[in-house]
Amino acid sequence: MFVQANSLEEIKRYFNSELSNLYTESEIKLIIKELTIKRLNISPLEFILVSRERLSESDLLFYYDALKRLRNQEPFQYILGEVWFYDLNLKIDSRALIPRPETEELVDWIKTDLKNHSQPTIMDLCSGSGCIALALKSLMLESNCSAAEYSEDALSLLRENTKRTNLSLDISKMDVLNEDDYSYLAPNSFDCWVSNPPYIPTREKSLMAPNVLKHEPLIALFVTDEDPLIFYRVIAEKAIVYLKKGGVLYFEINENLTVSMLALLEGLGFVNIELRKDLQGKDRMMKAQTVSSHHESE
Repeated sequence: MFVQANSLEEIKRYFNSELSNLYTESEIKLIIKELTIKRLNISPLEFILVSRERLSESDLLFYYDALKRLRNQEPFQYILGEVWFYDLNLKIDSRALIPRPETEELVDWIKTDLKNHSQPTIMDLCSGSGCIALALKSLMLESNCSAAEYSEDALSLLRENTKRTNLSLDISKMDVLNEDDYSYLAPNSFDCWVSNPPYIPTREKSLMAPNVLKHEPLIALFVTDEDPLIFYRVIAEKAIVYLKKGGVLYFEINENLTVSMLALLEGLGFVNIELRKDLQGKDRMMKAQTVSSHHESE
């Protein structure tokens, strides 16, 4: 066996020796804690008490498998198979991007803005794991939340998370770049659209962490260098048609494309455009509103 004694203390020592070139000591400590809480089905408080307890052979195999995957730079959240997002425990694996804390800030912004709406109609486009739509539904149970996603893999995960959280979403397969895929929507019918679409130009691939490139779905990350705003532009054009008068569009954005995004939304006639930084101080979120006069449907 890969450790001398069947104890958590020994596991900790071995993980530290094997992973110190990939993770900090505090990251390794957190990884072991989360793996142990899940594997032994214990509380964070109980974790403090189990360090000297003997582990079974199957427990040791579980840690060994996790270690192999960590050495292969697989994201820890995929190994754990779950992630907390806005107080929801979501299933996560390589079918969709790992929900990031910055996206929770976007959800928080929308929640604050819509708090006076009794039954808001919300659409989350490029929904992935469903984290945004499910978080908003959990915060506004009276809302009518829809989630649209193109990838069959992500759609299956989204449906699993809807069941897992016992929340109700209207889920549809949609290629947001395809004109025909909007035909089932009614014009002027949504209070809010939100999207965290692919927005990383291919040229920035070399700047990405290896664990992201090796394991997260690239279709959800990258756009061409020639047209990095393609998803934002098409979604914003359609939002003018399908949002109600005075409806609001929210995006998570690429911090390097802020100026272009402002020009795009202003050029399309949106008003009350607002840019917000995330907790790291990066331009991360944008909000824009349709004007309150009538828009002709296409």
